[in-house]
Amino acid sequence: MNDQNAYKIPPNYDELMRPSRRHFLGASALGLGAAALGDILGGRATHASNGNQEAGPLLVAPHHAPRAKRVIYLFQSGGPSHLETLDPKPRLREMHGQPLPESVRAGQRLTGMSGYQAVLPIAGSFTGSKRYGRAGIELGDVLPFTAKIADDICVVRGMHTEAINHDPAITFFCSGHQIAGRPSMGAWMSYGLGSMNRDLPSFIVLVSKDASRDQPLYARLWGSGFLPSEHQGVQFRSGKEPVLALSNPEGVSPHARRAMLDALAAMSRDALTREGDLEIDARLAQAEMAYRMQASVPEASDLSGESDETFELYGPGSRDSGTFAANCLLARRLVERGVRFVQLFHQGWDQHGGLPGGLSHQCRQTDQASAALVLDLKRRGLLEDTLVVWGGEFGRTTYCQGQMTADNYGRDHHPRAFSIWMAGGGVKAGHVHGATDDFGYNVVDGGVHVHDLHATILHLLGVDHERLTFRYQGRHYRLTDIAGKAVQGVMA
Repeated sequence: MNDQNAYKIPPNYDELMRPSRRHFLGASALGLGAAALGDILGGRATHASNGNQEAGPLLVAPHHAPRAKRVIYLFQSGGPSHLETLDPKPRLREMHGQPLPESVRAGQRLTGMSGYQAVLPIAGSFTGSKRYGRAGIELGDVLPFTAKIADDICVVRGMHTEAINHDPAITFFCSGHQIAGRPSMGAWMSYGLGSMNRDLPSFIVLVSKDASRDQPLYARLWGSGFLPSEHQGVQFRSGKEPVLALSNPEGVSPHARRAMLDALAAMSRDALTREGDLEIDARLAQAEMAYRMQASVPEASDLSGESDETFELYGPGSRDSGTFAANCLLARRLVERGVRFVQLFHQGWDQHGGLPGGLSHQCRQTDQASAALVLDLKRRGLLEDTLVVWGGEFGRTTYCQGQMTADNYGRDHHPRAFSIWMAGGGVKAGHVHGATDDFGYNVVDGGVHVHDLHATILHLLGVDHERLTFRYQGRHYRLTDIAGKAVQGVMA
């Protein structure tokens, strides 16, 4: 390819761009097209700030002083059992094999996988538990490394959700709605707060290559929904090419790529004037970001410069690109470089059967690296303004699903009560918020709904969740829909 002639604007460009009859009618002051265009522009380019609609897609300033600048969300897909990990219940061992009292369940719905059972036998935990840290936080023995950071985390034991099956539950956590199509939480944060590094995306997604592929993950979980598309999450993969199709094809030089983008920018400006669709600007912004990422991504994703001590901290898997451990280390590198929101997905927590072996394996894969991330951020002075969240889409049942043997059993989905942990970014360290009953079945104190969690994350970032909105199809949408409150009890 000859760079001197590459991607030049065609000689008849002005004629090609001449307004059409459709453009004339759409732009007419008396036409319906003008009203529609005004609604599009109003929706695409406004946000709620200080109670008024302001121009521009980013908040002019935080609504209040932020405690966190960035978020790392360690999403454990499949629903980890809180009863073996973050909310041990000794009474379950005492009543192992006995029917769950009807007064505990109180007629709450069950999934079709255990709803047919005439008897719901209580399943005691296969593992023990101990108290750790100055606050004496009780944790399961399957989390020995999390136990070491007990004084740095806030365990939230009052989590509850509405969805009882994986897809709507994961979609709910990732977007604030059970039905697909809404913007993901990372996209909302990118839209509201923008990027801290113009050479890297503000929202990056990492999926563990070493996880069991039980429940599927979809790109819509980190999609932009109806927000401009430049706010969607960018997935980094393992291997020599972390971002697909980022490198120039053979025969295309950086000079040719730059010339192409300049020509595209000229055409996009005219198209935007003519069509009034800000998605044109969004696509151009993505193309420009990809151009800059050609230099920034290889440097950010290269772990070879990390010390042996750092690899030992994160565990043996951290040297293998794409594992959960390596992704935790990469997440630290990304937030160091100004990435606003990094979300890790680790599948395999759906233990309907084989819980003792399956859960133990999952914890061996994730426990050390999760704790190492907190310790690494802390020693580098980043934990104070980096919020780390660990948890899945729901918990597991107190009772056994199906047949229970002496050394093997499983637990069904349980949305009524489960646990997560949070660290850094203004969170109260060495603290337990909320409580469940003796069976771990119902929240009895300090309940935190999914909308509340989203409101809390945004609050810690300096954003009032009710004022970060986007107008779409005649309505102002937000991450927390029409509910949610920031949970003061988890904040330092």
